[in-house]
Amino acid sequence: MVALDISHASRIRLKTGALGQKRVVPQSVSGRIRRIKWAMLCLCLSVYYLTPFLRWNRGPGEPTQAVLLDFEHGRLYAFFVEIWPQELYYLTGLLVLAATLLVLMNAVAGRIWCGFLCPQTIWTDLFLLVERKIEGDRRERLLKQKASITLRRVAEITAKHLAWISISVATGGALVFYFVDAPMLVHQIAHGEASLLVWSWILIFAGTTYCLAGFAREQVCVFMCPWPRLQGAIWDPEALSVNYRDYRGEKRMSAKKAADLRARGEQVGDCVDCGQCAAVCPIGIDIRQGPNIACINCGLCVDACDGVMKKLNRPRGLIDYEAWTNIERGRSNEPRLSRLVRPKTLALAATCIVLTSVMGYAFATRSTGALFVEHDRNPRFVMLAEGDIRNSFDVKIVNHSGRLHAYSLAVEGIDDGKFEIVGGRANEKIDIPAGESRILRATVTSTRSNDARLRFVARDESGRSYVVLENFVVR
Repeated sequence: MVALDISHASRIRLKTGALGQKRVVPQSVSGRIRRIKWAMLCLCLSVYYLTPFLRWNRGPGEPTQAVLLDFEHGRLYAFFVEIWPQELYYLTGLLVLAATLLVLMNAVAGRIWCGFLCPQTIWTDLFLLVERKIEGDRRERLLKQKASITLRRVAEITAKHLAWISISVATGGALVFYFVDAPMLVHQIAHGEASLLVWSWILIFAGTTYCLAGFAREQVCVFMCPWPRLQGAIWDPEALSVNYRDYRGEKRMSAKKAADLRARGEQVGDCVDCGQCAAVCPIGIDIRQGPNIACINCGLCVDACDGVMKKLNRPRGLIDYEAWTNIERGRSNEPRLSRLVRPKTLALAATCIVLTSVMGYAFATRSTGALFVEHDRNPRFVMLAEGDIRNSFDVKIVNHSGRLHAYSLAVEGIDDGKFEIVGGRANEKIDIPAGESRILRATVTSTRSNDARLRFVARDESGRSYVVLENFVVR
């Protein structure tokens, strides 16, 4: 068993001196995992900034933006998908699917989402890149923080914050592009025609990005985000999380001392206690002290350690993506076992497949229209002078499709009943444009002395029908 303690991050920062500064100052590192992180950063930023400018032809009168959250007209567009407000259960399904995928990722590789795909990580990496380019790497930045302010230092700080603000404004503007037509909004911003509401939201999103990526950084991952707390509950010792092979690394000592002891035939560890793993960590923890829920599984410490091992001609993998159960097996000299495919991961993968299949089937078979019928409540029926009974209804026909449809409305289930549309005719075609609806006032009159079940049927020109059951009330 192993205990995960989030306060471990604070203890390490006290030891390294990072807590005395305003934030953790991570060192740059190169390696295969860092290259993967750069590739993921470029991919995620490209998707985020370019998606609002993709076009999709939906027909005349429809928006041409591929991904659009059109709150004004109550629509959510994503390429060929169009979601109406009453279809928000699709979004609920997506959220459930996303949560299940996140748990599956955690069962396979711990907080791999946090280390490679989380927006906080992406923008923090981008801000750190700007900071390093302007102010230098970790050692230079630490020295400059202790040195007196000079004109050059003021220029560096100003340039850094101007670059951060530019990125933040671009981030806020790109997010607003998802809610209005992007090319049109770019034209309005360029010509000073954007509304105060647009500028307000851009500044809100820009300010959030500037504060979280520029200043809060690791504090978001450790204290503000709920995922570390959940990680403590769903931590899986079989997952490939970043771990230190202490059975190989201990006892720590300098390379020179280790060489002398090895020459005498004594057993020593590979770790030279260089501290590079802690120096490159964006959270400011030392993974050698054991599993930590603050660790975002980014693997930068793996690159740093592998680089040191390569210089010392020692095998890589002292710090690596490894299951905690294999760390315990290594301590007992037992063989390593890989259990990525196990009942838990299979069940989670199957759940994701089932959720995707159900949502795909529901979407593929969903109706392009809808019919809603509401019976008058007060009075529920009217007795006419000749003794007939009349019920009144409000009938709403909705056209969810992307083109005009002509609907006919009829009532079935009462033989002697007379169906009428107030202000129209029962068999009259009702034209409803794409994405719109129409409310009709309808009455059913009958000589019946007992209740009956009515079937309201709306049919379009292709024969597709929509049915609603209602009661004909006589008492």
